[in-house]
Amino acid sequence: MNDLAAPANLTLAQLNEVSGGMRPAELEIKQLRIAEFLDQRNLDGLLLRRHENLAWITAGQVEARVRIPSETAITSLLILRDGRRFYFAPENEAPRLSAEEFTGLGYEPVLSPWYADDTSAHVARIAGPGRIGCDMGNGPAPVDLGPLRAPLTRAEIERYRWLGATTASVVEGVLESLEPGDSEYDMEGVVARLLLSQGILPSVLLMAVDERIYRYKHAVARGAELERFGMINLCTRKWGLAVSITRFVHFGPLPAELERGFAVAARVNAELLHASRNGVPASALYQVAERTYAAEGFPGEELKHHQGGAAGYLEREWVATPSGAQVVATPQAFAWNPSCRGGKVEDTVLITESGAAEVLTATPGLPQVETSVGGIEYVSAGVLVSN
Repeated sequence: MNDLAAPANLTLAQLNEVSGGMRPAELEIKQLRIAEFLDQRNLDGLLLRRHENLAWITAGQVEARVRIPSETAITSLLILRDGRRFYFAPENEAPRLSAEEFTGLGYEPVLSPWYADDTSAHVARIAGPGRIGCDMGNGPAPVDLGPLRAPLTRAEIERYRWLGATTASVVEGVLESLEPGDSEYDMEGVVARLLLSQGILPSVLLMAVDERIYRYKHAVARGAELERFGMINLCTRKWGLAVSITRFVHFGPLPAELERGFAVAARVNAELLHASRNGVPASALYQVAERTYAAEGFPGEELKHHQGGAAGYLEREWVATPSGAQVVATPQAFAWNPSCRGGKVEDTVLITESGAAEVLTATPGLPQVETSVGGIEYVSAGVLVSN
């Protein structure tokens, strides 16, 4: 017999606090979206296995992540048209899932031995002949819930603001502390430690220095030591939401060619933010980047690296491409990613229903570049120049 009292669920308490008491309304909104989706697809229920969908439908509460790189969790959800909700899990995970993941959500547990995945059998038993959609792209009715995850609810926006500001604060502090001789591994280690100490998971860590920044668009850390030019490029996750940010430091005067590269990236970033309005398709946004690079004297630069796109419960909910059919659904987060000859701008930005751009990862203590488009000033991150 175990007489130990269950510990307080600190993660859930923080989630509710940051959400401003709006999670009950958020859960209702998402149930309505699911109900409408089931009607449109003529489905009797949904089996959800992917991390982004578990976090989304439970308003940030269930992530259940054990293996960090895995697309799926140690549990899956079955949501039926008649309102019944279940979670499937191994028996050895049941105590923690009940105490820390599914508290108050109204899901009924269905358990199996740790060595057996009986999910398919359980779904067949519970749902009978019903037509069940699955988000893993298999089975008779594969589904993509990406369109349902936008627009963001008010509670999600509050959580996004917290995650963006906290991530940006860590990046700003680390960038200001960098010195020549620090290695890419040092940069990774410090950033990861500071994020993890606040319950934030770094999902992308791309630290690079000097020539590796010019040479590689995704410069995975390889231990090179900083001489003059350093980059902190990362993505973070908490409550299912994903944030992207990149910042740079340069020791000594900024070379004219590099300064020009950052100016072009800032111009493209501003044009993309200005064009990110409700109902605009991804293909049109790609064309904005294409035209802007050409107007700045760098035609075809958009072909050298993806330009970013919508963010949310994935680092890239969708990427702007020449044939992209996805459309902006405000309020929605974007992480545009323009780059030019060593210069790059990347922030996570909330586009509101009015079309205003709120930078969630703002670092006002670092240099900023203001670019005017259509009479509106857009802010992009500059380069921290240090002696």
